[in-house]
Amino acid sequence: MASHTTDTDAILRSLTLDEKISLLAGEAFWETVGILDKGVPSIKTTDGPNGCRGADIDGNTKAACFPAASSVAATFDPALARRIGGALADEARTKGARVLLGPTVCCHRHPLGGRNFESFSEDPHLSGTLATSLICGLQEDGGVAACIKHFVANEQETDRMTVNETIGERALREIYLRPFETAVRDARPWSLMTAYNLVNGVHCDSHDWLLRDVLRGEWGWDGAIISDWGGTNSVAGSINAGLDLEMPGPARVRTPSAVRAALEAGDVTEETINERTAALLKLIDRVGGFEQEHHPGGSPKTERAEDRPEHRELIREFGARGMVLLKNEAQILPLTKERVSGKKIALVGLAKDALAHGGGSASVNAHYKVTPWDGLAAVLRDSAAEFVYAKGVHRQRLLSPLSIDSSAAVGSITGLDGQPGFTRLLYEVGNPDPVSTLHGYASSAYSPLGSQESLNKVVELVADFTPHESGAHYMACSGIGVTTVFVNDAIVFSQESNCADPMGALFMASSEDLFRHDFVGGRAHRIRIQTKPPANIGMRILEGRSGARLGFRTASEHDADLQGEAERVARDADIAIVFTGHDPQWESEGRDQDSFDLPNGQNELVATVARANPNTIVVNTTGVAVAMPWLGDVRAVVQAWFAGQECGNAVADVLTGVVNPEGHLPVSFPRRVEDAPAHGNFPGETVNGKRSVTYAEGVFVGYRHYDRLPQESVQFPFGHGLSYTSFQLGSLQVEHSASDDDGFVVTAQVSNTGAMAGGAAVQLYVGNSIPSPEHPVKTLVAYQKARLQPGEAQTVTLLAKYRDIAHFDEKAHAWVLDAGGYEFSLGLSAVDIQAKTMGHVQQRKQYSV
Repeated sequence: MASHTTDTDAILRSLTLDEKISLLAGEAFWETVGILDKGVPSIKTTDGPNGCRGADIDGNTKAACFPAASSVAATFDPALARRIGGALADEARTKGARVLLGPTVCCHRHPLGGRNFESFSEDPHLSGTLATSLICGLQEDGGVAACIKHFVANEQETDRMTVNETIGERALREIYLRPFETAVRDARPWSLMTAYNLVNGVHCDSHDWLLRDVLRGEWGWDGAIISDWGGTNSVAGSINAGLDLEMPGPARVRTPSAVRAALEAGDVTEETINERTAALLKLIDRVGGFEQEHHPGGSPKTERAEDRPEHRELIREFGARGMVLLKNEAQILPLTKERVSGKKIALVGLAKDALAHGGGSASVNAHYKVTPWDGLAAVLRDSAAEFVYAKGVHRQRLLSPLSIDSSAAVGSITGLDGQPGFTRLLYEVGNPDPVSTLHGYASSAYSPLGSQESLNKVVELVADFTPHESGAHYMACSGIGVTTVFVNDAIVFSQESNCADPMGALFMASSEDLFRHDFVGGRAHRIRIQTKPPANIGMRILEGRSGARLGFRTASEHDADLQGEAERVARDADIAIVFTGHDPQWESEGRDQDSFDLPNGQNELVATVARANPNTIVVNTTGVAVAMPWLGDVRAVVQAWFAGQECGNAVADVLTGVVNPEGHLPVSFPRRVEDAPAHGNFPGETVNGKRSVTYAEGVFVGYRHYDRLPQESVQFPFGHGLSYTSFQLGSLQVEHSASDDDGFVVTAQVSNTGAMAGGAAVQLYVGNSIPSPEHPVKTLVAYQKARLQPGEAQTVTLLAKYRDIAHFDEKAHAWVLDAGGYEFSLGLSAVDIQAKTMGHVQQRKQYSV
């Protein structure tokens, strides 16, 4: 742990009021203010939950890309999560960062949540315990703080900065606050990030009850509270509630003049400002900031890319262990070398795409990404199997930008200096002479995040594009502000106002309309993209920040009969593996998903391949549940999640049996989206320009909801996960713990009854013996991963804490465990219950908040 040798109280006393006020907001996009003559350094933060990408959003320093949180949750293994936390701390140090903005522990409330992949689970116990382990691993060697987020109830991306969520206190306590409470009390993260949204009419950054009463009061937490980027909505309100730091910097809400005015009006006291400053100084001390080599305030800290072999191994292992075998009819898997020898295997769909991560702050410029095609070719290289490929579908929501790296297939791009790439020009509004010129800019997409250079500037990207082939090629464009595209000085596209979906545009995931332009192969065409700074866009973080992207696809590629090709390839193969999923444009921070169905005709592709080949296997790479209308027509399905940079190797390990799949679903997979508990209340309604959503399902989230519906409403239940071996649970016994205040001690035997070593998550659920409409049928209270050799048996011991079985009584304002009988269910999923027994509580128990 970091040593606490700095007298932060003395530093606080030495600061002037103006200096304290300056510390209430960041200096730059990722950094806090430094006051070097008083010994206060600037410290750097970095995204994100599954990799440390450093300061730049585009072209950032390469970094290790780890499995996303939903993949971590699928392991049901806190020990692995702790190892991931330690590796993330290593990565943060390589980026000169002291605060890692993660983990994300918000609930999977609805399958269409755009950022679900970045959060662990629909279950608060699973989320909280895994977050605890990851935070402990991250902070245990000192020097790097976790910033657990987003506090609280950031379960949707639609209007996320302004949506008002009406949530009852019981649901807040049992579902949405619970994973934060577990991690705060058991792991003590050194910082926390507030959510954008409003809860019961109050923005989270200014929410007295959440920040002051619950977080710092009831839970006794003493860390630093940081706003989400652009998520500070008041001056006095946020300071008084307990928000210590507005990010990003420089201040847009807590400007020195605004804070001074609040002081003079008596809305804020200097004592409160001292409290906010002291919390930031404590954070700096905890991460060893006072001992670091100081850089000038606000300047970037040194970044380096370290591709470590131990991180490669961990990511590959973790990615494979999180994959879930959903179906395996007639044991078609694993595809061992012996079984595929001499066979022709068709790899169809996204087999040559490495779907390593989702979009937004979880995106990482990975050291490398392994595709399933390359992974399988490596693992089965000595098998005498023949691989054939068919693309089947277009992967992306948006056309790919023209870039130095990718344009070689379609043509060349040359900047104004005659070298590869675009020329990026910045202009003051109304001035025809550029104030900045940068040659060699990588692509036709420009993001304003991560720097201040485009603030209130007109941005132009200019290059001569020489296509290989003639044709009426496809293009698409979007800008945050007014944007125009010229080809040879003729306007071919014009967006005459701010974009309709600024949050989607921010993360390069907003829908764009296609247009076509005639190009002549071998001839240079000057492309100029001009975008102006947006005004009154409705998002403070985007105000004045220019950004745009232009995508391109040749007519021959766009109009090709990809599905027909896939059908022909599959028909001639012995086995067909269809790779489906989402890329970062389909599943991303900034927007919720459009549909429960896989995009771009992927469902139709699977159905077509399955008709052509009876031995069809599907590998689905999403961070969420999706519809599977073709499930009955395929032999096997693997849910791969976003498994990080080793995703292709991890997939190959599971498909071939190098790794026996042991993942379990951390979310329920409904058959229809209409059966989801939040259906009809997601993403809410807009009245008079304001969106609101009611969490009408209360505590009945995920399996708590599906337990009350016919079993056929669930495609795959929470906790489900098959194996290449088999497991049996039994000998279930329940006793009160030695200290009657703790809970129940549960023991059981788990046996590997198959012929292969493997692992399974033993899951313990508890519910009232007499069903009640006010309470879930059962809830997960404990779990343990057991790894066994063939024929081996193991006794597992689980603690079911009384408070984890209790419900929150709003009238008593306390956690209550009623006297009576409780049914203990031991299973390999919420539905596959293999042993049950009873436990009894003799007297009603009540626990204060």
